[in-house]
Amino acid sequence: MKSYEIVVIGGGPAGLAAAIEARKNGVENILVIERDKELGGILQQCIHNGFGLHVFKEELTGPQYSERFIRELKGMGIEYKLDTMVLHIDENKNIEAINKEDGFIEIKAEAIVLAMGCRERPRGAITIPGTRPSGIFTAGTAQRFVNMEGYQVGKKVVILGSGDIGLIMARRMTLEGAKVEAVVELMPYSGGLTRNIVQCLDDFNIPLLLSHTIVDIKGKDRLEGVVVAKVDENRKPIPGSEVEYECDTLLLSVGLIPENELSNQANIEIDPITNGPIVNESMETSVKGIFACGNVVHVHDLVDNVTRESRKAGKYAAKFVKDELKEDSHIVETIAGEGVRYIVPQQIRVENVEDDITLFMRVTDIFKDAKLVLENGDKSIKEIKKIQFTPGEMEEIKINASDLKEDIESLRVSVQKGGK
Repeated sequence: MKSYEIVVIGGGPAGLAAAIEARKNGVENILVIERDKELGGILQQCIHNGFGLHVFKEELTGPQYSERFIRELKGMGIEYKLDTMVLHIDENKNIEAINKEDGFIEIKAEAIVLAMGCRERPRGAITIPGTRPSGIFTAGTAQRFVNMEGYQVGKKVVILGSGDIGLIMARRMTLEGAKVEAVVELMPYSGGLTRNIVQCLDDFNIPLLLSHTIVDIKGKDRLEGVVVAKVDENRKPIPGSEVEYECDTLLLSVGLIPENELSNQANIEIDPITNGPIVNESMETSVKGIFACGNVVHVHDLVDNVTRESRKAGKYAAKFVKDELKEDSHIVETIAGEGVRYIVPQQIRVENVEDDITLFMRVTDIFKDAKLVLENGDKSIKEIKKIQFTPGEMEEIKINASDLKEDIESLRVSVQKGGK
């Protein structure tokens, strides 16, 4: 059994940032385990630009963004294993993995950073009725085929779901010569960033059908068409509103699920809303010495935020290894109030907060001329006013360490009207 101070599971943007930050904070013996044949994670297939505006103050493509971290990791001499699948972890931070070169591997870690990312929700999870022809892909699978494998997946396309991947693939398919008939969205609002709606749909005159869904799939061997219907306020199809779209390809952009099978093995407490581990101010999970960051905790809209969060996980994992984390600190719970779906982190150990801490959250609906209010009991601590809050964009509130006092038991964030 080989021993490391810190083992990072996942070599995407989250895992790379965490490993680099742990090294910068004085930990030498680090291993990154990646199941793909190269480092960089999902960013390797995201050839569009828009990455790095916050972290690097410039616009990069996904591969350019990840390459900066890969070079830094290699320059530091941090050990990594590619094409390696982690099979099991436990509460004692024992890791079992396998690859073609080493065979079955047993590893003991002082601290683990979980950075496995997320996966796409498939057709089976949303139970669309109809036949099962070829031509139905998740948006991410189609993105990999087009951008990395060099295949064109179809010529007449309908996209179900207006998450960022679906919006970006609407533009990508158009640029590859396909005709995107429509982007169909069950909710009365888009799940993607506003900038992607403008740049990927509006700029190419691609219709976005809100409060619509697919109620039937046509075709035997190859997809021939889909039937789209309006839905009511309960998201149920409205009889008589059906319209058939002729197409040979259906892309599904219907949500992302954090990859937490390993977290469950280690008996890590999972948040039922985010489907990721419950974490504290240090990005430490409910199991001492196991940290988590990036999309395995909650699905982010910007990779820059993944990097910020993962640097924190790497820094505090290093502190844990060096026995510098305060465990018996006063704990403040964060509570998602009216209009807020969830908050990360869910707990704050006050003594471990150095200067400030940022709370990340998503709202439940579109709110116009409203404000996010951070409260301790009946006392308002901070307010953020905006013209519009949308579920597709992450919100954040920064709290100074001086605002976290011993008499605070919980912090509640809610959406209130009157943001002007």
